Amino acid sequence: MIKAIFFTRFHPKKGSRVLHQVPEGSITPSSSPSALRQPLFHFPSISDYIIPRQEFCDRLVTVCTSHYRIIGYPVCINDEARYNRNEFIFNFALVLEEDVTDWGSYASVVRKLGRLLRGLEEQGGFLSKEEDPKWFEGDDDEWEVKAVDDDDKKVKYQDHAIEGLDWTKEELDNQVDTANSDVWEVGLVPSVSGKVYALCEMILEDLNNYCECMIPIDDSNTINLKLFPTHAPPAPVFAWHVPLLTIDLSSFSSPTISSDLTLNRILPYIDGTHSVSHISQLADTDLGLTRKAVQHLVYYGCVILLDIFQFSAIYAPTAEIGDFIVDENLQEECASRNENEETFALDASQHEESEAELEDDNDSGDETDPYRISKETLVTLYTSLKQGLTLRTWCLENFELLTRIDLRRLITFGVIKGFLYRVHKYAVATSSSLPGSDEEVRGTEGHEGENEGRRGTLQGSDPSRELPLARYLDGVHSFDQICTELRLSEKEVMDKIKGFGEVQAIYR
Repeated sequence: MIKAIFFTRFHPKKGSRVLHQVPEGSITPSSSPSALRQPLFHFPSISDYIIPRQEFCDRLVTVCTSHYRIIGYPVCINDEARYNRNEFIFNFALVLEEDVTDWGSYASVVRKLGRLLRGLEEQGGFLSKEEDPKWFEGDDDEWEVKAVDDDDKKVKYQDHAIEGLDWTKEELDNQVDTANSDVWEVGLVPSVSGKVYALCEMILEDLNNYCECMIPIDDSNTINLKLFPTHAPPAPVFAWHVPLLTIDLSSFSSPTISSDLTLNRILPYIDGTHSVSHISQLADTDLGLTRKAVQHLVYYGCVILLDIFQFSAIYAPTAEIGDFIVDENLQEECASRNENEETFALDASQHEESEAELEDDNDSGDETDPYRISKETLVTLYTSLKQGLTLRTWCLENFELLTRIDLRRLITFGVIKGFLYRVHKYAVATSSSLPGSDEEVRGTEGHEGENEGRRGTLQGSDPSRELPLARYLDGVHSFDQICTELRLSEKEVMDKIKGFGEVQAIYR
């Protein structure tokens, strides 16, 4: 959230001066009744960074002070005929809290705004024409009284940025006292109504409330700003991940999708059942490009990644299972998504009988659907999953409860909602069981010929002791990764692992 916006201008003799600030008193002290009691930070101490040397102009500048982050884009316009000392330096900056993590989106807004204001100033002096050159660049801070109206005792003055307003003598004396005070020396300027000040107010309000703004400047210029959300870099996408679309991409006519050849070829195969490796094979695309395309979809929230569905897998409930037990809306959503309509559809006669039974039940006050998955069944099924229980064994134990349920959807729903997690399987082999280990070498010292023969037996004649499989037996690579990269089933992997001697399976 933006805490303040201010517009500062470089004075050739007095340095950086704040011309407009929203809210009042947020950057420099102000005499306005609505001003803040004290500024958010000490402006003179950072003024050299807000209006830096010309070498640092037209670049994004960020400064952190007093737990606030100031983001600015100082601009320097050179014009000998228009400006004093041939240049006009200004900065339109935003103030955020220092701990804001997505300040990059605000930085792009500041950069765009600085370039837009440069163009407006070069076209018609949008910024400089609201200033009074005599007041801003003069050596005397005193104001000249133009005329005094004795009837209403109001004073008209001329050497001020807001020439034309009427003040009483008492109000004018107060303003002169303020101008001659020590506060004036650090750059205090009375905030005035004008296009630039109104621009500050609208940008602050619209960006904070709507994250975008569209402000017309004149008939041919409009300022359009938008805060785009920033996403964290997506996690790496591996060959054994299973992508599942969360939106219907066929309804979008995005040029990115239509121009990405790899994405166009893999989209028909992203259905929540094929792994990235399998999708690459079906679409006849490079695996590296397929992984990158899926990663882009994950970044924009179009795809979520699941594990390969297998009956040898193990699933267990998380701490969020309690939310599912008490949330009837979530239970209803689960029941509507997991009905297996194709396998358990009723024929015409059964359907008529069921309707008659339902009418009888409705007459008796019971409105339950006997063919609807009950919420109690779903709770029983999810809570019966546990560590050490494979999905195959779980299905056999709950065969009657699963007769009308799509098992894949049931498990996937729990994983997506976060109250189920996959228990992965890893293999760890002892060092003595691996071919070429130190124990084997020490056990055959002094028998070089016998040792060479044994190595030939281990690595040559026995295909189950191949090194490509041995490098996965360190407890770091899951069986999903092993089976996908070696293109073997879990049973084939287990058969080959037996040739390595003592190998322990770890579930976590």
